[in-house]
Amino acid sequence: MAYGITGNVTKDGIWQPVAEMARWLHRHQRDFCVTQDIADGLLDRGLVDDAFCSEHASAHVSRQSDVLLSFGGDGTFLRSAHAAGLDGPPILGINVGRLGFLARVEVGDVIRAVEMVEAGETGVEERLALAVEIENDGGVLADLYPWALNDLVVDKSGTASMIAVDASVDGLFLNTYWADGLIAATPTGSTAYALSVGGPIVTPQADAVVLAPIAPHTLTARPIVLPGSCVLEIRVTTRDHPYVLAIDGKSRVIEADDLTIRVRRASGAVRLVTLPGEDYFATVRDKLKWGQSAVF
Repeated sequence: MAYGITGNVTKDGIWQPVAEMARWLHRHQRDFCVTQDIADGLLDRGLVDDAFCSEHASAHVSRQSDVLLSFGGDGTFLRSAHAAGLDGPPILGINVGRLGFLARVEVGDVIRAVEMVEAGETGVEERLALAVEIENDGGVLADLYPWALNDLVVDKSGTASMIAVDASVDGLFLNTYWADGLIAATPTGSTAYALSVGGPIVTPQADAVVLAPIAPHTLTARPIVLPGSCVLEIRVTTRDHPYVLAIDGKSRVIEADDLTIRVRRASGAVRLVTLPGEDYFATVRDKLKWGQSAVF
């Protein structure tokens, strides 16, 4: 079993746990590699030596790994997922952030979690991803991810004005949304941005896509759950100012007024390590403070 270690190097809280994990893997003679920025950060803090960096630093961590360990929060997990690719090595998310729907292992439990991987006590869960195509691309996708594990967001850019967004499903016109934006979310992304605009929580194994307007001008414009097999087309028809297109948090400003964004289920899936006894509903209750007298 070969392990890859990646993480959010801007978080001070990752360094000691990453160093301890690396020592454990070395002590147990396991193959592992770390991203170059992780190796540099460990070296700068005196937690490893030059020999460690020469042996374990790699520019191709996901290719050399059977399991990818992602230290950070959910944003770090998303970046790790895109580095691993669809149908890539399963990812174990270690939470050094706040909410942690994807990074589900608390940082103090990471060695125990890896021991369970070693013992064959873990499983692999596949999560639906959305492939994104853009007509009249003009290089737009070159700066963005080509698929989303969480969501695709069309949002107004630096203006008080709303944007008009046409949405069609399988070639049938759905609606023109006058709103601050529109979110197309996977079941995984239903607990992210889409949740904050009133979208439903969709269990991860559901074959569905959530379409949720952001602050719609018409209060009856509500989120809708679409079948995962559908092809969704989104087109911003407002022509007097640019807008932002974001895929899993990576964004760029769009100046063109003739782009059609096509979203459909990707041919592959993102693979997550699952631990014994994991309970999605318990996670939701815990992270969203359901049933607790004081909420946030």
